[in-house]
Amino acid sequence: MSIARIEPHDDFLRVHFSAGEGPRHADFHWFWLRHNSEFDRHPLTHERIVCSSELPLELHPRLVRLSEDAAALDIDWGDRSDGQVSRYASDWLRAHAYAPERVPAPAPPSDSSSITVNAAHLDEPLGRFALRTLQRTGAVVVRGFGTDTEALIELIRSEGLSVIETHFGRIEDLRTDNTTNRNTDQLGYTDSAIQLHTDQPFLDRPPRYQLLHCQQPANTGGDNAVVDALAAAHHLADLDRPAFELLRTVPVTFHRKQKSFERVLVSPILDFDAPGGFRIRYSYFTLAPHRRPFAEMEAWYRAYNRFAKLVRDERHQYRLRLEAGDFLLYDNWRMLHARTAFTGSRWLRGVYFDAA
Repeated sequence: MSIARIEPHDDFLRVHFSAGEGPRHADFHWFWLRHNSEFDRHPLTHERIVCSSELPLELHPRLVRLSEDAAALDIDWGDRSDGQVSRYASDWLRAHAYAPERVPAPAPPSDSSSITVNAAHLDEPLGRFALRTLQRTGAVVVRGFGTDTEALIELIRSEGLSVIETHFGRIEDLRTDNTTNRNTDQLGYTDSAIQLHTDQPFLDRPPRYQLLHCQQPANTGGDNAVVDALAAAHHLADLDRPAFELLRTVPVTFHRKQKSFERVLVSPILDFDAPGGFRIRYSYFTLAPHRRPFAEMEAWYRAYNRFAKLVRDERHQYRLRLEAGDFLLYDNWRMLHARTAFTGSRWLRGVYFDAA
Protein backbone atom coordinates (compact mmCIF):
# COMPACT_ATOMS: atom_id res chain seq x y z
CA MET A 1 0.00 0.00 0.00
CA SER A 2 1.41 3.41 -0.93
CA ILE A 3 0.54 7.08 -1.20
CA ALA A 4 -0.07 8.40 -4.71
CA ARG A 5 0.33 12.07 -3.83
CA ILE A 6 -0.24 14.65 -1.11
CA GLU A 7 -2.09 17.95 -1.27
CA PRO A 8 -1.30 20.45 1.52
CA HIS A 9 -3.94 23.05 2.49
CA ASP A 10 -3.99 25.77 5.13
CA ASP A 11 -5.88 23.76 7.73
CA PHE A 12 -5.35 20.19 6.62
CA LEU A 13 -3.46 17.73 4.46
CA ARG A 14 -5.19 15.69 1.78
CA VAL A 15 -3.59 12.29 1.21
CA HIS A 16 -4.35 10.45 -2.04
CA PHE A 17 -3.88 6.71 -1.71
CA SER A 18 -2.90 4.29 -4.44
CA ALA A 19 -5.40 1.68 -5.61
CA GLY A 20 -6.65 -0.78 -3.01
CA GLU A 21 -9.36 -1.29 -0.44
CA GLY A 22 -10.42 1.73 1.51
CA PRO A 23 -10.83 5.42 0.67
CA ARG A 24 -9.13 6.92 -2.37
CA HIS A 25 -8.24 10.01 -0.35
CA ALA A 26 -8.64 11.36 3.17
CA ASP A 27 -8.15 14.70 4.89
CA PHE A 28 -6.19 15.13 8.12
CA HIS A 29 -5.90 18.27 10.24
CA TRP A 30 -2.32 19.33 10.85
CA PHE A 31 -2.94 19.34 14.59
CA TRP A 32 -4.29 15.78 14.49
CA LEU A 33 -1.16 14.64 12.65
CA ARG A 34 1.12 16.40 15.13
CA HIS A 35 -0.78 14.93 18.08
CA ASN A 36 -0.30 11.45 16.62
CA SER A 37 3.42 11.75 15.97
CA GLU A 38 5.56 8.88 17.25
CA PHE A 39 7.73 11.48 18.97
CA ASP A 40 5.05 11.77 21.63
CA ARG A 41 5.13 8.09 22.63
CA HIS A 42 7.40 6.27 25.03
CA PRO A 43 10.03 4.25 23.08
CA LEU A 44 9.45 1.07 25.15
CA THR A 45 5.74 1.08 26.03
CA HIS A 46 4.52 3.14 23.01
CA GLU A 47 2.09 4.95 25.31
CA ARG A 48 1.40 8.63 24.82
CA ILE A 49 3.63 10.87 26.89
CA VAL A 50 2.33 14.22 25.61
CA CYS A 51 -1.17 15.62 26.05
CA SER A 52 -2.67 17.50 23.13
CA SER A 53 -3.03 20.53 25.42
CA GLU A 54 0.78 20.84 25.40
CA LEU A 55 0.84 21.46 21.63
CA PRO A 56 0.02 24.71 19.80
CA LEU A 57 -3.42 24.42 18.20
CA GLU A 58 -2.55 26.53 15.17
CA LEU A 59 0.53 24.96 13.68
CA HIS A 60 1.89 24.25 10.22
CA PRO A 61 4.76 21.97 9.24
CA ARG A 62 8.04 23.18 7.83
CA LEU A 63 8.21 20.39 5.27
CA VAL A 64 5.91 17.60 4.03
CA ARG A 65 7.17 14.86 1.69
CA LEU A 66 6.69 11.22 0.75
CA SER A 67 9.21 8.59 1.72
CA GLU A 68 11.38 7.21 -1.08
CA ASP A 69 9.11 4.21 -1.61
CA ALA A 70 5.93 6.32 -1.13
CA ALA A 71 4.82 3.90 1.59
CA ALA A 72 4.86 6.64 4.23
CA LEU A 73 4.47 10.34 4.80
CA ASP A 74 7.25 12.36 6.46
CA ILE A 75 6.56 15.68 8.18
CA ASP A 76 9.15 18.06 9.58
CA TRP A 77 7.33 20.08 12.23
CA GLY A 78 10.28 22.40 12.75
CA ASP A 79 10.33 21.89 16.51
CA ARG A 80 13.15 19.34 16.93
CA SER A 81 16.79 20.30 17.31
CA ASP A 82 17.90 16.89 16.00
CA GLY A 83 16.12 17.47 12.67
CA GLN A 84 14.07 14.28 12.91
CA VAL A 85 10.75 14.06 11.10
CA SER A 86 7.47 12.36 11.97
CA ARG A 87 6.65 9.35 9.81
CA TYR A 88 3.11 8.13 9.08
CA ALA A 89 2.72 4.83 7.27
CA SER A 90 0.23 4.73 4.42
CA ASP A 91 -1.60 1.75 5.93
CA TRP A 92 -1.84 3.51 9.28
CA LEU A 93 -3.26 6.69 7.72
CA ARG A 94 -5.80 4.73 5.73
CA ALA A 95 -6.88 2.75 8.80
CA HIS A 96 -7.31 5.89 10.90
CA ALA A 97 -8.86 8.13 8.26
CA TYR A 98 -11.62 10.11 9.99
CA ALA A 99 -12.57 12.17 6.90
CA PRO A 100 -12.46 9.69 4.02
CA GLU A 101 -13.63 10.82 0.57
CA ARG A 102 -14.43 14.27 1.94
CA VAL A 103 -15.74 16.73 -0.64
CA PRO A 104 -14.93 20.20 0.68
CA ALA A 105 -17.00 23.32 0.03
CA PRO A 106 -14.82 25.58 -2.12
CA ALA A 107 -13.39 28.82 -0.78
CA PRO A 108 -14.77 32.09 -2.16
CA PRO A 109 -13.57 32.73 -5.73
CA SER A 110 -10.93 35.34 -6.53
CA ASP A 111 -10.48 35.53 -10.31
CA SER A 112 -11.67 39.06 -11.06
CA SER A 113 -11.57 38.41 -14.80
CA SER A 114 -14.53 36.03 -14.38
CA ILE A 115 -16.81 38.92 -13.33
CA THR A 116 -15.31 41.62 -15.57
CA VAL A 117 -16.37 42.69 -19.06
CA ASN A 118 -15.67 45.61 -21.39
CA ALA A 119 -18.83 47.53 -22.27
CA ALA A 120 -17.74 47.77 -25.92
CA HIS A 121 -17.50 43.99 -26.28
CA LEU A 122 -21.03 43.06 -25.20
CA ASP A 123 -23.39 41.41 -27.67
CA GLU A 124 -26.50 41.98 -25.51
CA PRO A 125 -27.97 44.99 -23.67
CA LEU A 126 -25.64 46.02 -20.86
CA GLY A 127 -28.34 46.19 -18.19
CA ARG A 128 -29.57 42.70 -18.99
CA PHE A 129 -26.03 41.31 -18.97
CA ALA A 130 -25.20 43.04 -15.66
CA LEU A 131 -28.27 41.69 -13.87
CA ARG A 132 -27.83 38.20 -15.29
CA THR A 133 -24.19 38.10 -14.16
CA LEU A 134 -25.15 39.58 -10.81
CA GLN A 135 -27.63 36.78 -10.13
CA ARG A 136 -25.01 34.15 -10.95
CA THR A 137 -21.87 35.53 -9.30
CA GLY A 138 -23.08 38.24 -6.91
CA ALA A 139 -21.00 40.97 -8.58
CA VAL A 140 -20.10 42.35 -11.99
CA VAL A 141 -17.44 44.83 -13.13
CA VAL A 142 -17.97 46.74 -16.37
CA ARG A 143 -15.08 48.64 -17.95
CA GLY A 144 -15.40 51.64 -20.21
CA PHE A 145 -19.07 52.52 -19.80
CA GLY A 146 -18.48 56.26 -19.39
CA THR A 147 -19.13 58.65 -16.53
CA ASP A 148 -22.85 59.40 -17.06
CA THR A 149 -24.35 57.96 -13.87
CA GLU A 150 -27.93 58.95 -14.76
CA ALA A 151 -27.69 57.01 -18.03
CA LEU A 152 -26.38 54.02 -16.13
CA ILE A 153 -29.23 54.27 -13.63
CA GLU A 154 -31.73 54.19 -16.49
CA LEU A 155 -30.13 51.01 -17.91
CA ILE A 156 -30.45 49.29 -14.55
CA ARG A 157 -33.99 50.55 -14.00
CA SER A 158 -34.98 49.14 -17.39
CA GLU A 159 -34.27 45.68 -15.93
CA GLY A 160 -36.88 46.10 -13.19
CA LEU A 161 -34.87 47.67 -10.35
CA SER A 162 -35.65 50.93 -8.56
CA VAL A 163 -33.31 53.43 -6.95
CA ILE A 164 -33.46 53.31 -3.14
CA GLU A 165 -32.82 56.61 -1.40
CA THR A 166 -31.09 56.38 1.99
CA HIS A 167 -30.18 58.84 4.73
CA PHE A 168 -27.28 59.92 2.49
CA GLY A 169 -29.56 60.88 -0.41
CA ARG A 170 -30.37 59.45 -3.83
CA ILE A 171 -26.80 59.30 -5.15
CA GLU A 172 -23.73 59.32 -2.91
CA ASP A 173 -20.74 61.26 -4.13
CA LEU A 174 -18.03 59.33 -2.33
CA ARG A 175 -15.24 61.89 -2.21
CA THR A 176 -13.36 63.64 0.59
CA ASP A 177 -14.61 67.11 -0.44
CA ASN A 178 -18.27 66.07 -0.63
CA THR A 179 -20.78 68.94 -0.58
CA THR A 180 -23.81 67.19 -2.09
CA ASN A 181 -24.86 64.58 0.48
CA ARG A 182 -26.37 64.45 3.94
CA ASN A 183 -24.82 62.59 6.86
CA THR A 184 -21.28 62.52 5.48
CA ASP A 185 -19.74 61.94 8.92
CA GLN A 186 -18.75 58.35 8.12
CA LEU A 187 -15.77 56.48 6.66
CA GLY A 188 -16.98 56.40 3.05
CA TYR A 189 -16.30 60.12 2.71
CA THR A 190 -12.71 59.91 3.97
CA ASP A 191 -9.51 58.61 2.38
CA SER A 192 -9.14 55.85 4.98
CA ALA A 193 -9.09 52.15 4.24
CA ILE A 194 -12.44 50.45 4.83
CA GLN A 195 -12.34 46.75 5.52
CA LEU A 196 -14.93 44.25 4.30
CA HIS A 197 -18.54 44.98 5.19
CA THR A 198 -22.11 45.14 3.94
CA ASP A 199 -23.94 48.44 3.68
CA GLN A 200 -26.87 49.49 5.84
CA PRO A 201 -26.99 46.39 8.11
CA PHE A 202 -28.88 48.44 10.67
CA LEU A 203 -31.95 48.67 8.41
CA ASP A 204 -34.77 46.10 8.55
CA ARG A 205 -34.31 45.60 4.81
CA PRO A 206 -30.91 46.78 3.59
CA PRO A 207 -30.85 47.79 -0.09
CA ARG A 208 -30.33 44.66 -2.21
CA TYR A 209 -27.87 46.03 -4.77
CA GLN A 210 -25.25 48.74 -4.84
CA LEU A 211 -23.65 50.47 -7.79
CA LEU A 212 -20.21 52.07 -7.46
CA HIS A 213 -19.52 54.19 -10.53
CA CYS A 214 -16.02 55.64 -10.89
CA GLN A 215 -15.76 59.26 -11.96
CA GLN A 216 -12.12 59.73 -11.02
CA PRO A 217 -9.65 57.19 -9.61
CA ALA A 218 -7.26 57.93 -6.77
CA ASN A 219 -3.67 58.93 -7.41
CA THR A 220 -2.55 55.95 -5.35
CA GLY A 221 -4.57 53.24 -3.60
CA GLY A 222 -8.34 53.21 -3.53
CA ASP A 223 -8.54 49.66 -4.90
CA ASN A 224 -11.70 47.65 -4.30
CA ALA A 225 -12.17 44.15 -2.91
CA VAL A 226 -15.34 42.05 -3.10
CA VAL A 227 -15.96 38.70 -1.38
CA ASP A 228 -18.70 36.13 -1.95
CA ALA A 229 -19.97 35.79 1.62
CA LEU A 230 -22.39 33.01 0.68
CA ALA A 231 -19.47 30.89 -0.52
CA ALA A 232 -17.52 31.91 2.58
CA ALA A 233 -20.38 30.78 4.84
CA HIS A 234 -20.56 27.36 3.18
CA HIS A 235 -16.77 27.08 3.35
CA LEU A 236 -16.79 27.91 7.06
CA ALA A 237 -19.56 25.37 7.69
CA ASP A 238 -17.36 22.74 6.06
CA LEU A 239 -14.28 23.69 8.11
CA ASP A 240 -15.81 24.63 11.46
CA ARG A 241 -19.49 23.78 11.91
CA PRO A 242 -19.75 25.14 15.50
CA ALA A 243 -18.41 28.52 14.35
CA PHE A 244 -20.88 28.57 11.46
CA GLU A 245 -23.78 27.74 13.78
CA LEU A 246 -22.88 30.59 16.13
CA LEU A 247 -22.75 33.10 13.27
CA ARG A 248 -26.10 31.77 12.06
CA THR A 249 -27.91 31.85 15.41
CA VAL A 250 -26.32 34.43 17.74
CA PRO A 251 -27.95 37.88 17.47
CA VAL A 252 -25.61 40.87 17.38
CA THR A 253 -26.42 44.57 17.56
CA PHE A 254 -25.68 46.96 14.70
CA HIS A 255 -25.73 50.57 15.84
CA ARG A 256 -25.24 53.41 13.37
CA LYS A 257 -24.87 56.69 15.24
CA GLN A 258 -24.13 59.90 13.38
CA LYS A 259 -24.74 63.56 14.15
CA SER A 260 -28.13 63.55 12.42
CA PHE A 261 -28.96 59.86 12.13
CA GLU A 262 -29.23 56.89 14.46
CA ARG A 263 -30.54 53.40 13.92
CA VAL A 264 -30.24 50.10 15.85
CA LEU A 265 -31.00 46.59 14.65
CA VAL A 266 -30.43 43.16 16.21
CA SER A 267 -29.84 40.17 13.93
CA PRO A 268 -27.53 37.20 13.40
CA ILE A 269 -24.70 37.83 10.95
CA LEU A 270 -25.71 34.96 8.65
CA ASP A 271 -29.41 34.64 7.82
CA PHE A 272 -30.47 31.77 5.56
CA ASP A 273 -34.17 32.32 6.25
CA ALA A 274 -34.48 35.98 5.28
CA PRO A 275 -37.25 36.90 2.81
CA GLY A 276 -35.72 36.78 -0.65
CA GLY A 277 -32.96 34.37 0.26
CA PHE A 278 -29.59 34.43 2.01
CA ARG A 279 -28.62 37.67 3.68
CA ILE A 280 -25.43 38.62 5.50
CA ARG A 281 -25.15 41.60 7.81
CA TYR A 282 -21.49 42.31 8.43
CA SER A 283 -20.06 45.67 9.43
CA TYR A 284 -17.28 45.90 11.99
CA PHE A 285 -17.57 49.69 12.28
CA THR A 286 -21.28 49.64 13.22
CA LEU A 287 -21.12 46.70 15.64
CA ALA A 288 -22.18 47.55 19.17
CA PRO A 289 -20.28 45.85 22.03
CA HIS A 290 -21.14 42.16 22.09
CA ARG A 291 -23.35 40.93 24.93
CA ARG A 292 -23.03 37.19 25.47
CA PRO A 293 -23.11 35.11 28.65
CA PHE A 294 -19.66 35.07 30.22
CA ALA A 295 -19.19 31.36 29.49
CA GLU A 296 -19.98 31.89 25.79
CA MET A 297 -18.05 35.08 24.96
CA GLU A 298 -14.73 33.45 24.03
CA ALA A 299 -16.45 30.91 21.78
CA TRP A 300 -18.31 33.72 20.05
CA TYR A 301 -15.13 35.71 19.39
CA ARG A 302 -13.36 32.60 18.07
CA ALA A 303 -16.22 31.99 15.63
CA TYR A 304 -16.42 35.61 14.48
CA ASN A 305 -12.67 35.92 14.09
CA ARG A 306 -12.46 32.68 12.12
CA PHE A 307 -14.94 34.03 9.59
CA ALA A 308 -13.21 37.42 9.50
CA LYS A 309 -9.82 35.84 8.77
CA LEU A 310 -11.37 33.69 6.06
CA VAL A 311 -12.89 36.61 4.14
CA ARG A 312 -9.95 38.95 4.75
CA ASP A 313 -7.61 36.48 3.12
CA GLU A 314 -6.77 38.05 -0.26
CA ARG A 315 -6.83 34.60 -1.86
CA HIS A 316 -10.60 34.63 -1.27
CA GLN A 317 -11.27 38.09 -2.72
CA TYR A 318 -12.03 39.64 -6.07
CA ARG A 319 -9.54 42.53 -6.14
CA LEU A 320 -9.79 45.32 -8.70
CA ARG A 321 -9.19 48.96 -9.46
CA LEU A 322 -11.89 51.08 -11.04
CA GLU A 323 -10.85 53.68 -13.59
CA ALA A 324 -12.98 56.61 -14.78
CA GLY A 325 -16.06 55.22 -16.54
CA ASP A 326 -15.88 51.77 -14.92
CA PHE A 327 -18.50 50.51 -12.50
CA LEU A 328 -18.97 47.74 -9.96
CA LEU A 329 -22.45 46.40 -9.26
CA TYR A 330 -22.88 43.87 -6.46
CA ASP A 331 -25.49 42.09 -4.34
CA ASN A 332 -25.36 43.73 -0.91
CA TRP A 333 -27.15 40.74 0.66
CA ARG A 334 -24.53 38.28 -0.57
CA MET A 335 -21.25 40.11 -1.08
CA LEU A 336 -18.84 41.97 1.19
CA HIS A 337 -16.91 44.92 -0.16
CA ALA A 338 -13.91 46.98 0.90
CA ARG A 339 -11.42 49.55 -0.33
CA THR A 340 -7.81 50.42 0.42
CA ALA A 341 -6.65 53.81 1.70
CA PHE A 342 -5.88 56.32 -1.02
CA THR A 343 -4.37 59.65 -1.94
CA GLY A 344 -5.75 62.19 -4.39
CA SER A 345 -9.25 63.18 -5.46
CA ARG A 346 -10.89 59.78 -5.77
CA TRP A 347 -14.55 60.10 -6.72
CA LEU A 348 -17.05 57.26 -6.92
CA ARG A 349 -20.81 57.66 -7.18
CA GLY A 350 -22.84 55.19 -5.12
CA VAL A 351 -26.44 54.23 -5.88
CA TYR A 352 -28.63 51.62 -4.15
CA PHE A 353 -31.23 49.53 -5.97
CA ASP A 354 -33.89 46.99 -5.10
CA ALA A 355 -36.64 45.15 -6.89
CA ALA A 356 -39.32 47.49 -8.17
